[in-house]
Amino acid sequence: MSGPGVGFEYPPQEVSWTKRDALLFANTIGATADELHFLYELDPKFSVFPTYPIILTFKGTTQDVIDFYSAQKAVPIPGVPAFDPTRVVDGQRLLQSFQPLPASSAGKKFEIRTKVLGVYDKGRPGTVVDTQTDLVDAATATVYTRVISSSFYVGQGNWGGPKGPATVSFPAPKDRAPDVVFEKQTTPETALLYRLNGDYNPLHAHPEPGKKMGFGGVIIHGLYSWNWAAHGLLQHLGGSDPANMKEYQARFASPVRPGDKLVASAWKTGEKKGEWEEVRFEVKVEGGKVCLSNGRALMKCVAPAKGKL
Repeated sequence: MSGPGVGFEYPPQEVSWTKRDALLFANTIGATADELHFLYELDPKFSVFPTYPIILTFKGTTQDVIDFYSAQKAVPIPGVPAFDPTRVVDGQRLLQSFQPLPASSAGKKFEIRTKVLGVYDKGRPGTVVDTQTDLVDAATATVYTRVISSSFYVGQGNWGGPKGPATVSFPAPKDRAPDVVFEKQTTPETALLYRLNGDYNPLHAHPEPGKKMGFGGVIIHGLYSWNWAAHGLLQHLGGSDPANMKEYQARFASPVRPGDKLVASAWKTGEKKGEWEEVRFEVKVEGGKVCLSNGRALMKCVAPAKGKL
């Protein structure tokens, strides 16, 4: 595929993580005390939760707070307008796992390697930028995970770019009840805790950015809901084994506000690619809109569905 910006490669970004980072991440997305392999560094099966790499593009190598806006506007994409990073939200993310993550990055040099897949002008609503981001062992070129992301730059369209292809949808089944339902009551502190993983977008901490973007104030990271749902699927359908989730994706359909209750519903489809079964899911705000749509995972469903929890 060709088009403005397509194929542009950002400079490689070195990233690192510690066992403490892995513990914090697992705690913030809902890991429970019966999953000590995510929560206790001396557990003989200690593991990094498989969606953890999604945070590394924000975190980099630092253990300190990051200036989110400065980091986002460091490298412009040639051939397209300079977009305002203070008005960007997540559109959709797909994560593919190829290798189990080591407990920490110690002793290795890991890089994030990102290239542009497409830049699409959606008119007045804004612009979509699709990227592919690989987590790579720089010494061996081994790819551990790949993330396909869509970022939506609010109100920054009408620059004459291509409209882009139609997106592939994975709707939740409407003809039967879900195999499993799980819930989470968020609090005013949910986003303030999750951001300590490295995603310091002020939109999720201070009301002013959200007011300027039309959200009315603070909203919770879309990636919080995305990672929370991934944990729920793995816990209730995959036996909490990180090896049992190969792919995971969802579209960010509407904002979640601090204090909303999240309700996730998941359906095992019975459709398999080898040993991997497709699972469809969606997440709603209780009494409100779908906030994660187009949910799909490829999993080894080794645990029976437990019903509503």
